[in-house]
Amino acid sequence: MKETSDLNSVRASYDAVAVDYARLLGAELANKPLDRAMLAAFAECVRGDEGGAARAVADLGCGPGRVTAHLDGLGVRTFGVDLSPAMVAVARRTYPGLRFEVGSMAALDVADGVLGGVLAWYSTVHTPPGELPSLFAEFARVLAPGGHLLIAFKAGDERIRLEHAYGHPVDLDVYRTPPELIAGLLAGAGLEEVARLVRQPADDEKSPQGFLMARKHANLPEQHT
Repeated sequence: MKETSDLNSVRASYDAVAVDYARLLGAELANKPLDRAMLAAFAECVRGDEGGAARAVADLGCGPGRVTAHLDGLGVRTFGVDLSPAMVAVARRTYPGLRFEVGSMAALDVADGVLGGVLAWYSTVHTPPGELPSLFAEFARVLAPGGHLLIAFKAGDERIRLEHAYGHPVDLDVYRTPPELIAGLLAGAGLEEVARLVRQPADDEKSPQGFLMARKHANLPEQHT
C-alpha cells in the first residue's frame, strides 16, 4: 500500500477507534478455539523450523497488541508493527514488555530474510486485491527461507463500505477475499500453502473467516526492493 489518501483514511480511522477497539476485542480469542488453534500451529511450526526459534516473528497490523502478546505467550519472540500511532500507544501501555513500532507493512524497516514468521491477522482486509501481490512480496522478502506466514482474512468476494465502527465514525473499505485467491497470490510470491481453515461466522461476525498458513521456499533467492 502506497502513502495514499486511502492509507491515510485507514490510519485516521484506527487512531480514532484505538481505545475502544482494545476494550471491546481484548478477550476475543478466548471464545474462538479454532482461531487459537491456528495460532498455536503457526507458533509450533516457527519453533520447529531450523533456526526458527532464534528468529523473531512480526505481527503486522498488530493493533493494540493482543495477538502479539498471545504469540509471545506461545513461546515465539514476537514484535508488532502498526500503521496507527494510537494503536501502537495502546499496545505499549498494555504490554510494556513487548516491542511495538509504527510502520507500514508494505514497506517494512526489516532486513531481507531475517524473520522466522510473519503474522497478518486481519491486517490485509483494507487492501484492494490488486495491491495484494506487492504486499505479499514484502512479506516474503523479510521471511527467512523456510519461514512461515499466517494470514487471517474475511472469506468471500465483495467490498464492504464501513462508516461506523467501535462507537466511532470511520472511513474504511473492507474486502472479503476468496481463499483460493489468497493462496494463489501467496504462491506467486514464493509462499507455498501449508494449511487453510475456513470457519463459519461467530455471533459477532458477518461472513466466514479464513486462515491460511504458508511457508517460504527454502531455496527461494532473497527478494530485493
